[in-house]
Amino acid sequence: MNAQALRHTLREQLNDGGLHGCYLVRDLHSRQEVGIDADTQLPAASLVKVPLALATVERIRRGELDGAAPVDVPPGRITTRGPTGLSRFRHPARIAIDDLLYLSTCISDGTAADALFALTPPGQVTRLLREYGLHGITLRHTMRDLTDTPAEHLDDHDAEGRLALSLAVDAGTEGHGHPVRQLDNARTNTGSARAWTDLLQALWTPSAIHPATAERVRGLMAHNVLRHRLAPDFASDASTWSSKTGTLLNLRHEIGVVEHADGQAFAVAALTESRVPATVQPAAEALMARVARTLRDHLRQL
Repeated sequence: MNAQALRHTLREQLNDGGLHGCYLVRDLHSRQEVGIDADTQLPAASLVKVPLALATVERIRRGELDGAAPVDVPPGRITTRGPTGLSRFRHPARIAIDDLLYLSTCISDGTAADALFALTPPGQVTRLLREYGLHGITLRHTMRDLTDTPAEHLDDHDAEGRLALSLAVDAGTEGHGHPVRQLDNARTNTGSARAWTDLLQALWTPSAIHPATAERVRGLMAHNVLRHRLAPDFASDASTWSSKTGTLLNLRHEIGVVEHADGQAFAVAALTESRVPATVQPAAEALMARVARTLRDHLRQL
């Protein structure tokens, strides 16, 4: 099947599953790629924790920050909701910058990310990306701003919670404007599948990013503990999967690199919007992974 026919088939599968998907899969050695709507900008959710990690690690390398320096995180001051991490702590914590990096990147701890954003604000992270020649990813706000959505204040399982999800699904415009500011491209953190793939390419192959900085960010992504989405289709005894997920309201994203024992390596960016107003959608998770793997398999056959 040629690439055009493949894209048509996969778009139909995504549509049947209630998803709009923006994908790009790239062979990191040959630079061949195949994708679906790869240049469409979408809200980034927790994917921003990768450029945040990059900026923090680079500032440590330059001597602007000390990775061993402790940061005090009092309950109630730097707060974002979430099932794991510092948002669940009841007492003040003193945590080194290096350990905040682990919490933010590997377990997607939004409170740890905001402690890092207090040191390197979103605008500064964006400027560093531009310094590296990386365009198409823009950070505008912290994680606390990201997660302050209608659903965060309601029970997802009651009628009002479902209404909040329905608003996320139905109230957007064709230009990706939205009354929920975290889903409005003009006001939220954004990136396209191509831009996230370019970032992965810069981290995994020689680029303007210092090799030591790139190596450390790769290591953080390799230890990502959230592995329910694309990992089942990419991780095996003969491959490694290094990644970062992003989830908010009806958004389900993941970016990562699969490295095979034969030396092949592919960057994968899968960004999806669901039309189904439900928080738990295992079928959607499985579908988005199957589409990503099908695109990767197509490249391996070229």
